[in-house]
Amino acid sequence: MNTKSGETESLNRAIYGYATEVSGLEDENRLLKQTLEALKIELRKFKTPPFIICEVKDVIKDKAVLSLKNGNEFYVDISEEVKNIHPGDMILAHQKNLTVIDKINTTKRFNVEQFVIIEKPDVSWKDIGGLKEEINEIQEVIELPLNNPELFKEIGIKPPKGVLLYGPPGTGKTLLAKAVASSTNSTFIEIVGSELVQKFIGEGAKLVNEIFELARSKAPSIVFIDEIDALASIRVDIGTSGEREVQRTFMQLLAELDGFSPLDNVKIIGATNRRDILDPAITRPGRLDRLIKIGEPNIDGLRQIFKIHSKNMKIDKFRTEDIIKKMEGMSGAEVRAVCTEAGYFAIREKRKKVTRKDFLGAVQKVKHEAKTEGGDFMKMFG
Repeated sequence: MNTKSGETESLNRAIYGYATEVSGLEDENRLLKQTLEALKIELRKFKTPPFIICEVKDVIKDKAVLSLKNGNEFYVDISEEVKNIHPGDMILAHQKNLTVIDKINTTKRFNVEQFVIIEKPDVSWKDIGGLKEEINEIQEVIELPLNNPELFKEIGIKPPKGVLLYGPPGTGKTLLAKAVASSTNSTFIEIVGSELVQKFIGEGAKLVNEIFELARSKAPSIVFIDEIDALASIRVDIGTSGEREVQRTFMQLLAELDGFSPLDNVKIIGATNRRDILDPAITRPGRLDRLIKIGEPNIDGLRQIFKIHSKNMKIDKFRTEDIIKKMEGMSGAEVRAVCTEAGYFAIREKRKKVTRKDFLGAVQKVKHEAKTEGGDFMKMFG
C-alpha cells in the first residue's frame, strides 16, 4: 500500500512539473509572439514612406487645393476617411499623388518672440552725435504722433506711418530707431530682413503677419526692419520658388502697412544701405513715405561723436582736434571703434590712460580693417 502511495505521489509530482513547464513554455511562446508582432509593426514603420505636411488653400466638393512649403499648389483627391477639412487646416498627403489621407492638429502660429529682438532701449538722444537735423525729422515723424496724437487731430492732418532711414553702414540708423523708441517709452521690435528671407522659406508672410500682431499687443511699439532691401527690392525674375516666397512676404508687409492708421500707436522704421534697389511700392504715400538720409558725419559731427564715445575714458592731455581731422570720412560706428581700439592699446601696455599715440594707431587700424573687410567691421559697431 505504501509502495503504491509513493508511486502515485511521484506521478503527481511529475505531472505537476510537466504542467508547470508547459505553462512556462506557453507564457514564453506568448511573449515571443508579442515581441514578433511588435517587430513586424516597427518594420512596417520603416517601410512606410513619409507623408507630406500641407496647408489646405481651398476645398471644392470632394477635392482640395493644397499649398506646399515651396509655394507650389496642387488640386488633389481627399480620402473618404477624412472628414470636415477647411481652408487653413494642416493635413498629411501621400507622397506620390498628394491624396489627403489625414488631418493633423498642429499650431499654425509661430512663437514670434523667438525670431525677433524685443527690448526697451535705454539709448537717449544725447548718445547720438552729428545727426541734429535727422533727429529733428524722426522726432517729428515718430515721436510727436506717438506722444501727442491730438495735435494732428486738431490740425486735421495725418502723419506718416513710418520712415525709411537710408545711408552707408555704421552711420547710426539703428541708434536713431532705438533712441526714438526710448524717448516714447515704446517696445522696440527688431527684424532683420535678410534673416527673414533665408530662414523662413514658405512661412515668411505668416511670420510678418504675426510680428505685426505682436506689435499691436505690445503697443506703443516701434517695428524696426533692418536690411529692408532684402524683402523690398525690385525683383527682375520671380520665376524661382525662393523669389516667389520673397514676393509673398513683401506683399504681406505692404498689406500690414496699409492696415495701420497713421495715428495708431505702432510705427514702422525701415533701414537700408541700398535705397537705389528698393521697390517704389514700399515708399509710396501711406507707407514708408518719409525718407531720411543718414550720411557720414562732417567734422563737427565727428567731434560730437568722439566726445560721446570718449567721455568715460581716461585720456592723457593732448590736442584731440588732430585725431578728429584724421578721422574725416569715417562713420559714427568707426569713431566708436577707434575709441575702443585705443583703449585696447593702453590695456595691452598696462597703462591707465589712453595717449595720442594710442588713438593714432587705432585710427590706422580701423581704416585698414574697414577697407579689407568691406564694411563688416563697421556693422559690428552698429
